[in-house]
Amino acid sequence: MSITNGYELIHPDFYAENGPPFAVWDRLRAESPVHACNVENIEPFWAVTRQDDIKYISRTPELFLSEPGITLMPTDRPIDETEGLGAMRVVINTDPPVHRDLRKVASPFLTPRALNSMQDVIEKSAKALVDSLAADGLEGETDLAMGIAVHHPLRILAKAIGVSEDKEAQILNLSNRLFAPDDPELGGGQTSPEDFAKLGQEFLELFLPIIEDRRKNPTDDLASVIANAQINGEPMGPMETLGYYLIVFSAGHDTTKNSLAGGFWQLIENPAEFAKVKQDLSRAPDAVEEMIRWASPVNYMKRTAAQDTEVAGQKIREGERLVMFYGSANRDESVFEDPYTFTIERSPNRHIAFGYGEHFCMGTHFARRSMRAIVEQLARRVEHWELAADPEWIRASFVVGLKHLPVRYKLRAS
Repeated sequence: MSITNGYELIHPDFYAENGPPFAVWDRLRAESPVHACNVENIEPFWAVTRQDDIKYISRTPELFLSEPGITLMPTDRPIDETEGLGAMRVVINTDPPVHRDLRKVASPFLTPRALNSMQDVIEKSAKALVDSLAADGLEGETDLAMGIAVHHPLRILAKAIGVSEDKEAQILNLSNRLFAPDDPELGGGQTSPEDFAKLGQEFLELFLPIIEDRRKNPTDDLASVIANAQINGEPMGPMETLGYYLIVFSAGHDTTKNSLAGGFWQLIENPAEFAKVKQDLSRAPDAVEEMIRWASPVNYMKRTAAQDTEVAGQKIREGERLVMFYGSANRDESVFEDPYTFTIERSPNRHIAFGYGEHFCMGTHFARRSMRAIVEQLARRVEHWELAADPEWIRASFVVGLKHLPVRYKLRAS
């Protein structure tokens, strides 16, 4: 009997009920690291679960293409690629040399030095959110997954790409519908081609006025960098420009949000690890790195074989899809000692939650810096915290994480 047909790996219902399929990934790494999967109403694919194999695929973009798409497509509801979301050209969906040219647009803004201009915004957001927990006293209950984890990256990214505070709720709604369409609470179960067409139109209506404003009145923010970008001396096309706004916000927000929620959970469940940060705030980056490894919010990326080839001895035909599961790679026993132990002592922490090779995440420094700020604020203020109820998972399999993390807390005075 086969280990899996792929259902546990890719179906949103499984993730909602169980969280990531760690036990299945463990077996696949040991017994079938490049595994044929055929799930009803989903294009067939090979599941790749070992970190070394994922790194090989990631560093050979000439053999394994992103352009045909990075997510598994439903066979019963194809996306229209001529309008809305389907027509936007997103950097993460491109291959060299186009990919390298597109990366150059925003990468100068996202270096550690360039991000110093955002430090004040990051610190103020973190402090204000932790202070808000004490608005009615130093003890209480909150949902960290729907609260701090959502609103910290939301405020920072909205500021960077020119979205005003009064539109933050709107862009959060759009992001939820994009990354959790199958979740009735977050995405409203809006999964039809018509729903995605409407979603694309709403993104257009949100970003077009920002682009127009930044072209007339450029500032030093990321919104202006993208709006006025040039590729090889020519203005970036409209679909590339809109796609850039889309990926910077939606991908940057949901991945950071889910890393925070999953990481908070582990800091609560492992008080000795959180105590290390409380005793020495310089350990916050170590905690952040382990939080990111543990959460692995980008669950997978798809690649398409450009020609007949092999991965780990398995023959792959031209045009076949391979799906790299980062959540599995970040629990790979050949890379991590005690991979199911949450410890900030893990050094070096060789996770690939930000991807690897050509498509290594441009927003890495942004995510780490924003997460560090909120971890430091919590370490200063939290005297005690514990789960108030069981966490709940988002009904999604591409970007994964906790939907609810109810917590009971006691804070120190500011």
